[in-house]
This record gives sequence, C-alpha cells and structure tokens, in this order.
Amino acid sequence: MSDVNTKPITMSADEDEAIDVDRLMADFDKESNTRHFKGIFEKIIKIVMILFSVYVMFDGWTGTMEERQKMSWFIGVIVFMAFIIYPVRKKEKKRINHVPFYDYIFAALGAGSFFYYAINCQEIVDRASRINEIDIAIAIVGTLLLFEACRRVVGIPIVCVSAAFIAYAFIVNDSKYPLRMIMYKLFYTTEGIAGTPLNVCASFIVLFIIFASFLEQSGIGAFFVDLANSIAGKSTGGPAKVAVISSAMEGMYSGSSVANTVGSGSVTIPTMKRCGYKPEFAAAVEAAASTGGQIMPPIMGAAAFLMTEYTGLPYSKIVIAAILPAVLYFTGIFMMIHFEAKKLGLKGLPKESIPNFFKLILSKGYLLLPVIALVVAMNHFSPAKSAILAIFVAIGVKLVEGIVKSIAHKKFEMDFELYFQSLANGTKNAIGVALACAVAGCISAMVQQTGIANVLSSLVYSAAGIHPIFALLLTMLMCIVLGMGVPTTANYVIMASMVAPILMNSLSIPVLAAHMFVFYFGIVADITPPVALAAYAGSAIAKSNPMKTGVTATRLAITAFIVPYIFAFSPEMLIIGSDKPWYEIVLLVITALCGIYIVSSGMEGYLLRPMPWWQRIIALAGGLCMIIPGIVTDAAGLAAIALVIVIQLITKKKEQKV
Repeated sequence: MSDVNTKPITMSADEDEAIDVDRLMADFDKESNTRHFKGIFEKIIKIVMILFSVYVMFDGWTGTMEERQKMSWFIGVIVFMAFIIYPVRKKEKKRINHVPFYDYIFAALGAGSFFYYAINCQEIVDRASRINEIDIAIAIVGTLLLFEACRRVVGIPIVCVSAAFIAYAFIVNDSKYPLRMIMYKLFYTTEGIAGTPLNVCASFIVLFIIFASFLEQSGIGAFFVDLANSIAGKSTGGPAKVAVISSAMEGMYSGSSVANTVGSGSVTIPTMKRCGYKPEFAAAVEAAASTGGQIMPPIMGAAAFLMTEYTGLPYSKIVIAAILPAVLYFTGIFMMIHFEAKKLGLKGLPKESIPNFFKLILSKGYLLLPVIALVVAMNHFSPAKSAILAIFVAIGVKLVEGIVKSIAHKKFEMDFELYFQSLANGTKNAIGVALACAVAGCISAMVQQTGIANVLSSLVYSAAGIHPIFALLLTMLMCIVLGMGVPTTANYVIMASMVAPILMNSLSIPVLAAHMFVFYFGIVADITPPVALAAYAGSAIAKSNPMKTGVTATRLAITAFIVPYIFAFSPEMLIIGSDKPWYEIVLLVITALCGIYIVSSGMEGYLLRPMPWWQRIIALAGGLCMIIPGIVTDAAGLAAIALVIVIQLITKKKEQKV
C-alpha cells in the first residue's frame, strides 16, 4: 500500500503517467496502424470516406442495386482504401503524405479486379462455371490482393486460417479443372468473397459502425464514465467497479475489445493502480470488462443484429435472451473486484470527486436518445433502416445541443465538423470489418466445397459419444482458436457459419443456444492467452507482465467460460422458448446470481475473511451447482454455500476474540 493514498484518487490519468493512446492502438489494434496524411491529401481521403458512408446510408435505405454488383463495388472501394491508408508493415517509416508506388499499383489492381466483376456481372453469371482465362486471372489477382489488404488491416491469423481452407480445397478437389472451379466459387458466386458475411456487412454492419462513430463523437463515452462513477465510485474498490460499468456500456457499441481497452483503460487503469490494485489486476479488469461489452445487450457490438440474420429470430428475442448471461458475466467480474478490494483493504473514490447521479441524468441523459431510438426502431424496421434512423437521431441530438449552447452563451457554437468526422471515422472503422468478412466468406465457401464441416461434425459427434461435455470442450477450443485476433463481427460470422451448425447437428442444441455458445467463446479469445490482444493492450498501459495479465483476465472472466455450457445443456437460462412459469424463471435468475457470487469468492479466496484452499473448492463446487438450473443442484449448492459461510463466521468470531 505504501504511498497509495498520498495524493487524491480521481478518475483521470496523471501527467506523470501520460499514455500515448495512438501508439498503443497502433501496436495492439492493427486497424489503427495507419499512414499519416496532411493538407490536400488528408482532405481528399476524408472526402472519399465521407462519400462512401453517405453512399452506404443511401443504399441501406433504398436498396436498389443488384446484390452481386453491390458487393463487388463495395469491397473494391474497401480494398483500394486499405492499400492507400495502411502500410505494408507496422514499422514502415512514417512519412507525411507518403504512399509507396507499389501500393498505388496494388490499390488499382485490387479495386479493378472487383470492379471488373461489377461491370461484367451479367456476362460472367451467364458463363457460370465456364469462366475464361481472363476471368480466372482477375479472380486470382483480386483474391490475393484482398488477402494482403486483410493482413495489413486485420492481421495474419484470419488470413492463415482462410488460406489453409483454400489449400485443403485444392488437395481434395477431384475436378479436371480445380483452379477454375475454386476461383469461380471464391470470386464469382454469392457463396465466397461476396457471400453472406460481406453481404451482411455491406447491408447493415457498416451502418452500425457509422452509428457507433457518431456516438463516440457525441461524448457519450465520457458520460458513461461519469455515470459509472456516480453509481459505484464510492464503494469498496470503486475505481475498478467504475471501469467495469463504463467499459461494459462503451464496449456495447464500440465493436472492438482492444479499442475499448485502450480508450477506457488510459483513464481507468492508472486510477486503479493508484487506488492500490496490482498492475496485472488493473489491466485484467479493463480487458475483461471491455471484452464483455461485446456481449452486452442491446447492441452487443452489432452481433445482435447479425444473429437476427443467421438464426432467423426477431431482434427482441435475441436481446432478451442475452440479458441473463451478460448480467452473470459482469456480476462475476464485479464480485471478484469487490473481494480483491476487501482482501487488500482498498477504499473507494473521495466523495467530492463523484458526480451526482440524478443531476448527471438530467444534464446529459439526452445522449442516450440515439441508443433508445435504435432499440425501438429495431422492433419496427429492418436493421439497416433502424441504424440510419438512429444516426439521424444522433445528428439531431447534437444539433439541438449546439443550438442550446449558442443561445446560452450568445454566440454561434455549432460544430458541423463533428458530423463529417463521424462519417469519415465510420468508413475508416469499417475497412477492417469488411475485409475480415470478405475473407471469412472464403472460409464458408471452402467449408461447403470440401465438406470439411461434415468431418468436423463427425469429430464432435464422436466426442459426444464419450460425453456431450467433451464435444462442447472441443467446440470451445475451435472457437477460441478461430477467434484469435479477429474483429468481433467477423469473429461471429466465422463461428455462425462454421461452428454453430456443428452444435445444432451433432448435439441437437437449439439454434439460439448454439449461436450464443460460439459467440461467447469467439469473443473471449481476446483475453485468452496466448493471443490475448485486449489483455496485452491493457498490460502495456499498466506496465505489467502481459502473460500474467492475460491469465488474470481469463480468471476474472471465468463466468464466460461457465455460462455457455449451462445454457447449452439448459437453454431455459436464455429465457426465450422456456415453458416454465415466471416464478421459476425468477428463481433461476436468483440462484444463478447467488452461484456467481460464491464462485467469485472461491476464485478470489475471500468471503468474510481469507479462505483456505479446501473452502475455496467447496465454494466453487457449490456455486457451480447453484448456476446449473434444477432443484437438486440448487439444494446441493445451497448446502455447500451454507457450510462455507458458517465456517467463515465461526473462524472470524474466534479471530475477533483473540
């Protein structure tokens, strides 16, 4: 503890702990490692990005273009911008307004390949699989340059996985013209690059990314930090609890655990360290909370809207089903923070630094209107139109805010640059997601082409023959490996198209439970060593050991490794589709929360006092029994918890007498 309390603790980074957020983003988030432009070059690129966002919004509302042409124009522009904006390697010498000559060539060839398909779409469709040599050459060039663009922006893991599937397709292909058949499937059908992942991305994921950009520019992030501060700032271990609440709310719409960790963590991690938390723990809290934001309803980093496409279920059902697992996840992190603070004797933030909750809601609560508008619109309109309406509400909110400020200060205070910047940032943030979705489409195409899904299903089915838990463990490992270093939305696309059907076919798991299972384990890849990008980004801010931070983040997020197994075996935890009466659902929620409480204490080794190892085992076993739905398991869990509490009370009373 030493000098922890020698200076006031506030939710801000000290000057002596200045953090270069841009550098950290470039190091850990490939999408942030961009070239620098100034003057006329910057303006041209910004105008192109703004026009692209406007085009996507217009097409999202009207939907007039034929699907294959739309996909080709869309990914062509994305590939062009990727080669202009992103360097060939991270350590490329930074020079203002410098793009190597070869990147202009790559940009032209990459975009031209897809534009060729868009312009000659009908002729190529008429030729079907009898594409000529020129078509094949253009397809090869376009695919290779797409992969290179994806490597620069997203990273090598997804490229390697996709390349492995394509190589496997060549090995098992028994066609007389394997190159022609595979390139036709990849490039000229709606099952490959221009498949469902890219279609979903171009149709509405980009719109949600633009919406998120408007939210960020509106200052809602600072509002969430203040709101979390007003709720939990003065409680035991307050700064860490503030980090959890604010990161959960920000991560909900940010769509990137790494970006959320760096953005929020630049403030919360130094504050947690000053409060008395160890660097590894502080970084792990931020990484686990930021990653969990992707599973937080109602937006879930845009995954909720993707699930409506893949499952065919209404948006409202998906959001309701996601509530209890998300509550359990954050309750687990919250309680581990609480027990860690109790163990270390840490206090909360000083009262004078905590904003008043009601005053904050009254003064800044209007910033939530775009999110509310989005949720309401999703129940009446398509995802694309809902996102566009929410964007216009966000614009309206800032317009009214500017008018009110202008009247109050008696001078013009309208910031129109904010709208242009939001549109430009939306396009920039969409580049990585679009490229990842296009490459993910290649994986889907090769899975169908080779029948490898049947091989994987047989493998899972064989494991299920021993016990279903082994099949789920195998599926979990597949999700974590495939999800390493992949953006949230593309991550889910891969899981939904490749892994979820295996669970539904091999284990007869209901569609929503299967999709939620793979989504959860794809997401936690960001905090699971060895490729725990969010944890490593947090460790860079905290100046902690990266591997220890990753292990600690995994421990804090233990609920995310438990709950999916529960709703796989007992889908009633997702509430939707359950024929149980309301009071049984309420009991399920209460027992699950009690179980998470005692599991958290067992993980941290503290309840009313420090717990020896044998008490921790009893607590963990009892907590797991409480989480698993069922009268018998609840009774067993309650007995175990009661035993631990009684022993703790007796021991504590003896210590007080001594």
